[in-house]
Amino acid sequence: MSDKIMAYRRDNGRVGVRNHVIILPVDDISNAACEAVSNNIKGTLAIPHSYGRLQFGEDLELHFRTMIGTGANPNVAAVVVIGIEPGWTKRIADGIAETGKPVAQFSIEQNGDLETIRAASWKAKEFVHYASEIQREECEVSELWISTKCGESDTTTGLGSCPTVGNMYDKLIPQGIYGCFGETSEITGAEHICKARAADEETGERWHKMWKAYQDDVIFAHQTDDLSDSQPTKGNIEGGLTTIEEKALGNLEKIGRECKYIDILEPAEQPKKGNGLYFMDSSSAAAECVTLMAAGGYVIHTFPTGQGNVVGNPIVPVIKISANPRTVRTMSEHVDVDVSGILTREKTIDEAGDDLIAMIKRTANGRSTAAEALGHREFSMTKLYRSA
Repeated sequence: MSDKIMAYRRDNGRVGVRNHVIILPVDDISNAACEAVSNNIKGTLAIPHSYGRLQFGEDLELHFRTMIGTGANPNVAAVVVIGIEPGWTKRIADGIAETGKPVAQFSIEQNGDLETIRAASWKAKEFVHYASEIQREECEVSELWISTKCGESDTTTGLGSCPTVGNMYDKLIPQGIYGCFGETSEITGAEHICKARAADEETGERWHKMWKAYQDDVIFAHQTDDLSDSQPTKGNIEGGLTTIEEKALGNLEKIGRECKYIDILEPAEQPKKGNGLYFMDSSSAAAECVTLMAAGGYVIHTFPTGQGNVVGNPIVPVIKISANPRTVRTMSEHVDVDVSGILTREKTIDEAGDDLIAMIKRTANGRSTAAEALGHREFSMTKLYRSA
């Protein structure tokens, strides 16, 4: 199996597998202008969202990290940033510009939508011409950043699709890739196992402190009688997972048998310790988690699903893996890697891991994932608390 892929080498040395020109709104009231620019200029992609006004403190810092990280992702060739006022717009544009890619900024105040759309459309057209001439070049698989989360989990997830991802990480992390897992609330019941999978005791202690703070300050602070409408979800229960502990044990199968995580990331934070596996403090909600990991710089997302989660992302291809024979049969259009043979003993987990690696390479080379082909572009900001 070749360790080469054909991908896009960015000015900062990072490797991307897509070549998007995005129109990025700083705030919710700039969505309309961004969508108008995208409608004017084919080959661009607007990414509307719901926040960005009167946020403050850590919630605002997370907003900036997510916005800058989305534009800085190596799957993005160039960015047009549009905001209501120039201050926050400039901060986001400047952060993205540090990667070396082309960025333009426009503010609507004292210009209005129509003038902003006109000027931004001209710049977006220029960026499309720029991006269309960038050629794929030979890169190493080891240069990829690959994240993971699972969704609509069931008994087959922990038995088949999650171990498939874990087998992939066991093979590719030693080669030099960056990996990332998360879903903080979903580790509940297996926190002692996750803590022990840290690369060293200090990292494990920091992880446990982060997990405990989430439990105390978020879960227990806002719970009603229990979390039965959230963790496990109704879909999880339908699929045979009756407790969060069962779900957690399946979730952790995604990090394989050999991998140890080397650091803890804040939501949307980019890793700083070099190649290896990272844990990102993140929601278990699919669109939120994938959005945060994309903002962290990950360029391919692997997504084990049991009952059939259909989530995608605007800038990162999401590879769906399922071991549930019913899901593969009834939702085949959403499945990229069928590993149901694990349950019927027609395929080993080692073979399934190789199948996933092959699909990662095909995706990196340009194959559209099922979510991309079906138009799934879910982008969901994580908000920590009410705006002022």
